[in-house]
Amino acid sequence: ARFPFLGVHFTRMIHGGVEAGPNAVLAFKREGYTLGSFSWKDILDMACFDGFWAMARKYWRTGMGEMYRSLYKGAFVQALQKLIPDLKADDLQRGGAGVRAQALDARGQLVDDFHIVQAERMIHVLNAPSPAATASISIGRTITSLAAQNFGLDKRAGRPGTEAPPHLGPEVLAS
Repeated sequence: ARFPFLGVHFTRMIHGGVEAGPNAVLAFKREGYTLGSFSWKDILDMACFDGFWAMARKYWRTGMGEMYRSLYKGAFVQALQKLIPDLKADDLQRGGAGVRAQALDARGQLVDDFHIVQAERMIHVLNAPSPAATASISIGRTITSLAAQNFGLDKRAGRPGTEAPPHLGPEVLAS
């Protein structure tokens, strides 16, 4: 299977250090940035979603392998040594965690692209896969265009010289 995650990798940081990162592992809390982060509500939400079980049945071995590498330093080092053979466990110190939200459909398939849903007076970006930051200007243009179409806004809104006075709403710009 092909997943949209990086796998084990090294990243040079702006301060000059290097971080080693694992692939993705299941989080037991939506904002779970620490090893012991856990939320019964989030676990229940996950357990009640058929898509989770479809994915778990299909990829349980992959998931267990990623969890194993996250919990056992030796297994993580062994995976990293495929990239840098001379790396030793003593070369590493545990760092922080990152959370990467990933949309999953009801069939258990990862949503590979941006998923934008519209409702009355709302636009939601439900999936912003990597490299979302790289594509943020393009995403912003897409959302601006959708807002202009669906909310009757002038696409020029926000450009210098086109701002409506504070006491007037955006509908003034559309006229």
